[in-house]
Amino acid sequence: MRAIVVGAGIGGLTATLALRRAGHDVTLLEQSRRLTEIGAGIQLAPNATRVLRRLNLLDAVAQHSVRPAHLSFRTWSDGSEICRYVIGRDAEEEFGAPYLQVHRADLQRALAAAVPPGSLRLATPVTGIDQDDKAARVTTASGERLDADLVVAADGIRSAARQWLFGADEAVFSHTAAYRALLPAAEVADLDLPQYAGWLGPGGHVVHYWLRRGELLNVVAVFVTDRAARESWTAQAEPGEQLRTFAGWDPRLLTVLDRAGQVFRYGIHTRAPLPRWHVGRVTLLGDSAHAMVPFQAQGAAQAVMDAAVLGDCLTDARADEVPEALDRYVRRRVPAATAVQAGSARAGHDYHLPDGLEADARNARLVALAAGNRFGPHAAAWPEDVVADR
Repeated sequence: MRAIVVGAGIGGLTATLALRRAGHDVTLLEQSRRLTEIGAGIQLAPNATRVLRRLNLLDAVAQHSVRPAHLSFRTWSDGSEICRYVIGRDAEEEFGAPYLQVHRADLQRALAAAVPPGSLRLATPVTGIDQDDKAARVTTASGERLDADLVVAADGIRSAARQWLFGADEAVFSHTAAYRALLPAAEVADLDLPQYAGWLGPGGHVVHYWLRRGELLNVVAVFVTDRAARESWTAQAEPGEQLRTFAGWDPRLLTVLDRAGQVFRYGIHTRAPLPRWHVGRVTLLGDSAHAMVPFQAQGAAQAVMDAAVLGDCLTDARADEVPEALDRYVRRRVPAATAVQAGSARAGHDYHLPDGLEADARNARLVALAAGNRFGPHAAAWPEDVVADR
């Protein structure tokens, strides 16, 4: 069977590999002229690394990653620890796969290396998708028309395919934005930072963790704002803007933000949940289907899991079985992805509470959870093996 995947991000690359593993001929179309090093840190919980192992890619990704031992939640003003959760060796033994923190470019590179060169077409923007009962067709910017039995649109949060399938539907600004920076380890060696921490405060939170075997510190400082911010990986913050936004926070955090040479500012957008992701032979995958705020560190993981389920549903499928197989894919993935979307939004609300009774109650909940579940508030999604025993 012939499949076309649109978009060579994490979801599109993983879908390409999963569909090839399912026995199909796959062409991956990407509008960029090269796969560039955009973005910074990605967290891959066991539900995603389990899929990478099935695709024989876990070792390739892990060699460039960090396996943190704990997640430490801290108070914004003085860095005192609220509680900590286990995500190291004990979590790997519990869930059967590791928790990895990896640079987006390293993950993309490992996935792309597994795609046969002839299957990836760069500099090929897609301008239209149409279909009939027997085939789907993709039109490129050059006017070329490519036929396939299946089209997977992994074209991101600004998905054009989503609008072609379901009508006008813009990404929604979440009223949060973030500063993002990468710092060499030597720049922060004197600060005695926790390995992986989330600092919770009024109207914002800061997350930092290590990448590339501990060579780089990834910092994401999220803040609530009514000023619309562009959804861009490359928009730079105004000089000193991050220090003004987080004035009064723990001096160590301010030192980190001050020493960051290049700070990017991006608006965090989401997509409204959809009851279905496909029409006929064309389906959405990843952010095009369920873009979410990143407050459970599950955005990339959910795209990886979409790809695994899609490949599973289409294993050895014939061309005439594609619409029915996509029905199964959607039924298996929509409830779980929608629940993670909602949980991520709730986490953002909890993280940004002002000092007072509500924040005290949140901290008490986190402490109680740590006493009853040492793996933390987001571990509920980790046991899910989306293709187990199928």
